[in-house]
Amino acid sequence: MLIKHREHATGRGYWVIPGGGIDGNESEEQCVVREMKEETNLEVKVAGLLFEEPGHPEEAYHWRKTYLCKPISGEASPGYEPELEAAENYAITEVGWFDLQDESDWEPELIGEPITYPQLVKARRKLGYLSV
Repeated sequence: MLIKHREHATGRGYWVIPGGGIDGNESEEQCVVREMKEETNLEVKVAGLLFEEPGHPEEAYHWRKTYLCKPISGEASPGYEPELEAAENYAITEVGWFDLQDESDWEPELIGEPITYPQLVKARRKLGYLSV
């Protein structure tokens, strides 16, 4: 599942993996569950860590971890961005399910996306959908 951010200033939209930073003393798994609820309105169970990687120099996060989650309740719909600075720049306007076994139906914009697409390729490899 991905969420679409739409920039207020330009109207540009782009798909990203839901996520964010740890609040207070929460664990990484608690953070994942909270972020998924905030951004997608889904209650999820964390199945495990898929991969971790350094962030990009222009990003707020210095390290990114991508987890495999299983929905347990709720209906996927655009949530909200609770961090004021981020919410001033973009809104979450869509959620989308993308088949990791077959990218033939993915939007061309997603395949050309310089951050999210390589993350999806890594996830596909970790799940055994692509050869190394």
